Amino acid sequence: MSDPSKRPNGYPHGLDGPMKAMSPGVVDFLFRQLVAGEPPEDMQWRREGTVLGEQKPGAELARRLAEADLESLTPVELFDYVRAAQRLGAWADRLREAAVAQYCASETPAKPGRHSDASA
Repeated sequence: MSDPSKRPNGYPHGLDGPMKAMSPGVVDFLFRQLVAGEPPEDMQWRREGTVLGEQKPGAELARRLAEADLESLTPVELFDYVRAAQRLGAWADRLREAAVAQYCASETPAKPGRHSDASA
């Protein structure tokens, strides 16, 4: 009996664990692509503009990531989504580091919430 579905405790986490690889929408999309003889990736994204994997970090990438329906992404698209989110996070970290460096580089740093003697 090599089929785990036929063994007791074959799927220790049930079908909600690692076996939940694709949502029904993704399976339906992939089936339609297979029947039509199309590639398993959604090529419409490439025709409509920049794909997530090539989108430069910034506000537009953040918007696209926020609006994406993760349940409808194919495994390849989900991988691109994760990579794009990582690029956006690294970009945001660089912005934060530059702001901290600017704050620390000022000659007379004012403490937040306190006014300098010149303004009193």
